[in-house]
Amino acid sequence: MAQGYVKAVDLPQVIPVFPLPGSILLPRGQLPLNIFEPRYLNMIDDAMAGERILGMIQPVGGPRRLPSLSAVGCAGRITSFAETSDGRYLVTLTGVARFRVASELPTQTPYRQVRATFAPFEADLVAPTGGEGFDRETFLGALKAYLERRQLEIDWETAEAAPQEALINSLSMALPFEGAEKQALLEAMTLSDRIAVLTALMRIDAAEPGDGDSPTPMQ
Repeated sequence: MAQGYVKAVDLPQVIPVFPLPGSILLPRGQLPLNIFEPRYLNMIDDAMAGERILGMIQPVGGPRRLPSLSAVGCAGRITSFAETSDGRYLVTLTGVARFRVASELPTQTPYRQVRATFAPFEADLVAPTGGEGFDRETFLGALKAYLERRQLEIDWETAEAAPQEALINSLSMALPFEGAEKQALLEAMTLSDRIAVLTALMRIDAAEPGDGDSPTPMQ
């Protein structure tokens, strides 16, 4: 979903950003958001009046009100919007392309804005084709071991039939990895790179001793 964005220069150079720990957006992925803070309600109002674009980005320490920002985020377009009776906004962002933060801009808006560089991630605007070389059986085996350790469930019929990019990106966004691990998935340059990172993360987690495991006695 590029909504007419063909090249990096087609995207807005200045975008509002929503710092949210432990959460990433990936191209063509969908991220539901429950917006209730006044500054972010204002951000959604302004985005809806414009190109409906905003950037999801992870904070990396600093004060809660004004944390430092990760170097890379992902811009999404608001593709679903609803307002609740208590004044919250329920929106869905659909990922367009990742960006690198060139600079944060001084602004009078209550939300933060950055100058975004999309050129390094221009390939995000075109969905990858094929899926050659993707060993789905091996990947699903690693996923099964990870989910069993975490006591999580997924729809296996969907996982077995989903297109490669949709499967990898949805799992990268949804699985409960740490913030730094999520960022590594976001910054993986290609889909093949992301598959490798995701598989490694799942295998490392599945190989860790469980909470109920007893240590091996020393001889």
